[in-house]
Amino acid sequence: MTKPHLNHTVIPLLCYKAGVPLQDTRGSITTHRARSTIASQLANAKDPMTLLELQQWLGHRSPESTRHYVMVSPTKLSKSYTDAGYFGRNVRTIEVLIDQTVVTSGAAATGEPWKFYDLGHGYCTYDFFDQCPHRMACAKCAFYRPKGSSQAQMLEAKTNLLRMKQEIPLSEEEQAAIDDGLAALEKLCEKLADIPTPAGPTPNNLHTLPMYSGSSACVDQTH
Repeated sequence: MTKPHLNHTVIPLLCYKAGVPLQDTRGSITTHRARSTIASQLANAKDPMTLLELQQWLGHRSPESTRHYVMVSPTKLSKSYTDAGYFGRNVRTIEVLIDQTVVTSGAAATGEPWKFYDLGHGYCTYDFFDQCPHRMACAKCAFYRPKGSSQAQMLEAKTNLLRMKQEIPLSEEEQAAIDDGLAALEKLCEKLADIPTPAGPTPNNLHTLPMYSGSSACVDQTH
């Protein structure tokens, strides 16, 4: 069969029987479109053909011609973006302890701490911990409960605790503090030195208070 016969007779008849239009967003459905569709399927397969292999299979002289035919499917593009791990790199998961007794008794409504973010070296009782600029370099403000203290020991002894995980998005400086180590963490601490903590005082203020003397305003980063 000749190409005109396929394009003007056979394909319209098949489209009519299949109940599909003769045109779509890319134009008329022709024999040439089938070649492009097959090339796209081969490029987006589980074990895809390389551009050079597709070029030879299609009989193109230039790889630029092959690129014109090969289209990345939205599914493959989405999977590649997910596999790149950008969002995973900029998110950390932190353990949160929920004191159900305080919640059910109504004491949480009066200001009693009920949510405790595990920082590794202590707990943060600030409800909006994910919005605190000092979360990756805790300044030990009034919301801080050091592990080993009587308050922390009483909390850990409770049986009515709900353990959960919360994802915390990180800024570039916080991500650097995790990836690049102590130098980046110290730089982050310097940047936050005059930023108020949730309790009000800045790290510089806390460092000069008698109860904080001899201890650093910045401590190890959260996990």
